[in-house]
Amino acid sequence: MMIESPDPPASVADQPLARIVRDDIEYTLLGTAHVSRASVAAVQALIESENFDAIAIELCETRYRAMRDPEAWRNLDLLQIIRQGKAGMVAANLALSAYQRRLAEQFGIEPGAEMKIAAELAEAQHTPIWLIDREVATTLKRAYRSVGFLDRFGLLGGLVGSLFERGEVAEADIEKLKQGDMLQSAFSEFAEQSEPLFRSLIAERDTFMSARLREEGIKANQAGLPVRRVLAVIGAGHLAGMAKEIQAQQADPAGLVQALSATPPPSSWPKWIGLGVLAIIIGAIAFTFTRGAHFGVEALKIWVLFTGGFAALGTLLGGGHPLSALVAFVVGPLKPFRPFVPVGAVAAAVEMALRRPRVADFESLRDDVLDWRGWWRNRVSRTLLVFILANFGMIVGEYLAGIRILSKLL
Repeated sequence: MMIESPDPPASVADQPLARIVRDDIEYTLLGTAHVSRASVAAVQALIESENFDAIAIELCETRYRAMRDPEAWRNLDLLQIIRQGKAGMVAANLALSAYQRRLAEQFGIEPGAEMKIAAELAEAQHTPIWLIDREVATTLKRAYRSVGFLDRFGLLGGLVGSLFERGEVAEADIEKLKQGDMLQSAFSEFAEQSEPLFRSLIAERDTFMSARLREEGIKANQAGLPVRRVLAVIGAGHLAGMAKEIQAQQADPAGLVQALSATPPPSSWPKWIGLGVLAIIIGAIAFTFTRGAHFGVEALKIWVLFTGGFAALGTLLGGGHPLSALVAFVVGPLKPFRPFVPVGAVAAAVEMALRRPRVADFESLRDDVLDWRGWWRNRVSRTLLVFILANFGMIVGEYLAGIRILSKLL
């Protein structure tokens, strides 16, 4: 079946664009930069000049809701997030959002404006909107678990580094983001040098979004809603990969979507190594008592001071209340009796009780995290920092205590 496409308007002529026909559906892929005025103009011109049966955008359900309802942070259940161990993931999402907004605000353009205008024009024309991207939490988890232990520090470093990035970016450089992807650019050269990370952030999503386009097309046609022309507004870093995937995919799209939506189970070896180290340290402390009560008491003192001290220090570095730090100091050394309850969760719960986040903190959260100092000023983000840094301090203290105790035995 031949599908004739009109020539694109002038504002689209120099934008990344591809048209692929698959299963009697023409997919028009428009590559954009998520903080580009030119991209917004291209999206608007293309939708207004051509007739599409559906408009797909590179957003997941979570990011779409956040875009349409910027005040969604007000409904954040912080205590539940801490209990479920999701504080780190929420902090990562905040850091990525802040990175994108800082780039966008240099030029007075809303981040993701091209996705928003696509959704608004689709609604105005009563055209179906397809959300085709994978959940960002799933992507970050798969990326984190795809790389080695040492490379994870690079991934975390990319997130932390984005908080302190303050250099002005020329508008010409913003346009160069069309050659990459916002998630990829947030991790700078590390994403380019790490094949597993690139696969999780870019290549897997090329496959996922291509499968989602095919899946939605099949559903629509089976429901008696014929779809012949679809516009997909995507980050231009996905354009070449998706164009290839749409043509080459042979597997059932629903099966591909399900497989790539699964979160790989965490590696069991870090947990067993951690428990093994803890068992060695406990055994070493017990052994010191065979050399005399004085040696045993000294080993216990080292354990308490290092684990409790560094957990308390992490809490204070996160901006925690002195009483939160005191609780971290008391709870830290008790790890053998609560191996699966992180000290950060206890410290953060106490922090919430002492400095309960106000409505104003939730309302200003997205703005406060734009500046690294705002993470300590806002009670919501500060509680997340207490959780993360108290846990990190505890881990550091545990290993240093173990080294010190074992050195006394040798």
